[in-house]
Amino acid sequence: MKKIVFTGGGTAGHIMPNLALIQNLKNYKIYYLGSNGMEKEIVSKHKNITFVEIPTVKFIRSLTLKNLLIPFKLIKSISTCKKILKDIKPDIVFSKGGYVSVPACLSASKLNIPVLTHESDLTVGLANKIIAKKAKYLCCSFRETANSFGKNAIFTGSPVRNEIFNGNKNIVFKRHNITKNLPIILVVGGSLGAKAINDAIFGSISKLAQKYFIIHIVGKNNLKQTKTPTKNYIQIEFSQDIEDYFDASDIVISRAGSNTIFELLAIKKPMILIPLPKDSSRGDQILNAQNFEKHGLANIIYQEDLNTSTLLNKINYTLQNKAKYISAMSKLKFSCGNEKIISLIDKISTNK
Repeated sequence: MKKIVFTGGGTAGHIMPNLALIQNLKNYKIYYLGSNGMEKEIVSKHKNITFVEIPTVKFIRSLTLKNLLIPFKLIKSISTCKKILKDIKPDIVFSKGGYVSVPACLSASKLNIPVLTHESDLTVGLANKIIAKKAKYLCCSFRETANSFGKNAIFTGSPVRNEIFNGNKNIVFKRHNITKNLPIILVVGGSLGAKAINDAIFGSISKLAQKYFIIHIVGKNNLKQTKTPTKNYIQIEFSQDIEDYFDASDIVISRAGSNTIFELLAIKKPMILIPLPKDSSRGDQILNAQNFEKHGLANIIYQEDLNTSTLLNKINYTLQNKAKYISAMSKLKFSCGNEKIISLIDKISTNK
């Protein structure tokens, strides 16, 4: 049986796509190299995956004295990863990017183990810029990224969890006693919520609930008593079965993180995206959202424009043009990248 090492962590965006691929891999012994952080907590729950903890090096973009220690920490981490990989003897290493994956991929390259890495965003992150120089291919969620990055960049689409395709709206209707006589709008800001989105919904709900049924996933510890109608509006903290809520909704209002938007694309769900502003990120969500809007896949509300009026206008427009958005999504190649990426893994691990 062939062996594969997955790596990537630090955020859910670097972990969940790996798990999506692992769900669909056949005839591999699976290892996961990651830090003593979120990936260990999540991956260790899967009995078919052997998790191996590695020391990690976080890259700091700003000028700081801590940067002086990075080369020494990286050398130590690479040395540890080389020992681990020599012991495992994998046929291939697959990386989802992020600082956690850099030492594992550089170690694999030194040992002549083929590396495949994936970039979810339109712009390539720092870790993947480093890894791509040593990788067989940089797999890209966006065609534009593959066209502009370099010779070894290839358009594959994004990994998507199998559960996303099996959402059951009736579970949501029964759980919350919903009678569908209005369009259902799902508002989600991630597991921890998004304060700007939450505040905008709290301030607009009296008008929104006159026309729509709002399911508002506010994030952990963000439940709020508001002067809102109990009719046509529900709040929940977080849902492990988000696919059921996706299935129940007519449109989804969300941040523009690549995992979420590609999951919505895969199930052809019209979306309104409120990307993180540039002062809170490297601007990747803005570019992701603009690309989706350019191709007729989504509508954008920039955070600085977020208010009751823009919410009502964008929701109304998206609902009126729902069929147009679904049609545009249906025409895309590789809206789900599982098959293409696994085909590359099989090919490279066989012909290494």
